[in-house]
Amino acid sequence: MFDIILNRLRGKRILILGFGREGKSSLAFVKKYLPEAVVAVADKNEMEGVQYFGTTYLDAMFDYDIVIKTPGISLKDFDTQGVEITSQTDLFLSQFHNQTIGISGTKGKSTTTSLIYHLLKESGRDAILTGNIGIPCFDVMERIKPESIVVYELSAHQLEYVHNSPRVGVLLNVFEEHLDHFGTFERYKSAKFNLLRFMGDDDFAVVHDSLMLETIGLGVNNVVFSNMEFDIDEDALPVLGPHNLLNVKAALCAIGAYGIDNREVIPYLYTFKPLEHRLEPVGTFGGVTFVNDSISTIPQAAIAACQTLGRVDFLLLGGFDRDIDYTPLVDFMAEDPVPHLLFTGKAGERMMQLMKAIGVASHLVTYRNMEEAFDYLKSHSKSGDVCLLSPAASSYDQYKNFEERGAKFKRLAQEFVSSSHNGQ
Repeated sequence: MFDIILNRLRGKRILILGFGREGKSSLAFVKKYLPEAVVAVADKNEMEGVQYFGTTYLDAMFDYDIVIKTPGISLKDFDTQGVEITSQTDLFLSQFHNQTIGISGTKGKSTTTSLIYHLLKESGRDAILTGNIGIPCFDVMERIKPESIVVYELSAHQLEYVHNSPRVGVLLNVFEEHLDHFGTFERYKSAKFNLLRFMGDDDFAVVHDSLMLETIGLGVNNVVFSNMEFDIDEDALPVLGPHNLLNVKAALCAIGAYGIDNREVIPYLYTFKPLEHRLEPVGTFGGVTFVNDSISTIPQAAIAACQTLGRVDFLLLGGFDRDIDYTPLVDFMAEDPVPHLLFTGKAGERMMQLMKAIGVASHLVTYRNMEEAFDYLKSHSKSGDVCLLSPAASSYDQYKNFEERGAKFKRLAQEFVSSSHNGQ
């Protein structure tokens, strides 16, 4: 049933590295389809089913013939010479290359992935959603039929150890991010470009114009640029901003690479429901309009959010510091300052110092938690103001993930009442 994958693993001693959602999925697959295999699990944390754990758990790789690495494990400081490393993504693409649209990018990949899936499903295709959107690819393999089209969201972490590309690869953008995992921007970019690196003569790369030179440098034969014109009612699109218009066009190009006429699927653009925490209108409370863009973890995302909204009076920035370059955001605020900039965490401290250094004409305020930010908002806001959460930083210093951060913001927004002394 999965001959290519099973032949790669058969007769080898297998180590599953990392025992989160994807690691557990890999173990279930091996036990079901290769019950005779020697298989073990290594993870930093001790838990049921893990044979190797603690500070030396990575050393277990040298005791096995092949390692199925999960995305969350960083090997940037570990010498892996002599170790055969693969991943769910690599194994899956070796088997289902011809049926897969793979989508990656520093920003926009979840929206574009969900949109492609929506368009295919609404137009009657057998589409299967998987990947970084929260569904391990091994969990969907038994549902794949010859006519299925797999829509696979791919993070750089998932692409790091692949030697196969999808038939259609959509690369939206590459900005500096995840340096805590990769160590350098070059290694991060290299992982992203694996999406297109192993394409064959009949495969298609969908990119924006800004990625043209890098894509051609990889030797891809068929390149589709998503800056082409489509007969789209842009005002009726449920996603906002020029960056999302590019995402929409990329989705249409990807579907077109499978021979589907864009005129057939364009009507379904307008029925797409945008994902939560992505320029999400929360509502107007106490006279202030709140927008939740918690997905923003890089400066370019915060810039795009401000440009899309046009007016922002209060911008909540900061969080966990991944040592990325905040110069683009500082330069943007110098040219088009938001009246009130609120900073939190180590990333916020660094942004604030950079803003001060060049004299950004905003009120610069620090906050320790979201409640403090809303206390400031209560005493300084007026009716008609816009408050945007677009942190340009990871959430991991205070929250489990960006969803938890966004949910906190939304809850406080919905409870918001401005101070009576504002007269509003």
